[in-house]
Amino acid sequence: MAGVRVLSGKLKKTVVLVGMMGAGKTAVGNAVARHLGVPFLDSDEEIERAANMSVSEIFERNGEDFFRARETEVLARLLSGRPCVLSTGGGAFMSQANRDAIARRGIAVWLKADLDLLWQRVRHKTTRPLLRTPSPKATLTEIYRLRTPVYAEAGITVDAQQDYTIDDMARKVILALKTMPDILDAQ
Repeated sequence: MAGVRVLSGKLKKTVVLVGMMGAGKTAVGNAVARHLGVPFLDSDEEIERAANMSVSEIFERNGEDFFRARETEVLARLLSGRPCVLSTGGGAFMSQANRDAIARRGIAVWLKADLDLLWQRVRHKTTRPLLRTPSPKATLTEIYRLRTPVYAEAGITVDAQQDYTIDDMARKVILALKTMPDILDAQ
């Protein structure tokens, strides 16, 4: 089924992928967009383009509060465009303003992965500013503990498994979207 469109239809609202770092939002988002024949956008890439620096550099130079303000501005702009699949940074959904904007113009899809899977995926990455601590696993564990109840507010939850491929996850997301009649127009 890889490479085959799993669903025909017109996307009526933006599909916003939320979840922890390492959950697969960018990879799965690309695959979902490809299957649906719609654009894929990554909010972190859009922030980097606007700032002309990486997320890590923004954190280092201006701090997390500055980054979160830019993130909210970029999300509002992206949500006001035509429907697409949008990957967000792990902390984007923590803002009530962002959750409200997503609820008005899209549907939040939580890619839910357990802590062990997330740690396996991020432990060797150097591009995660929040994990630049003396004990990155303890930091990830605390972030997970704080964010999980908020991610649970997403309109759709899709559970990740160790043995799922990117296309497996994309199919699961699309099947979940099919249960929401206000997201896709059948063709």
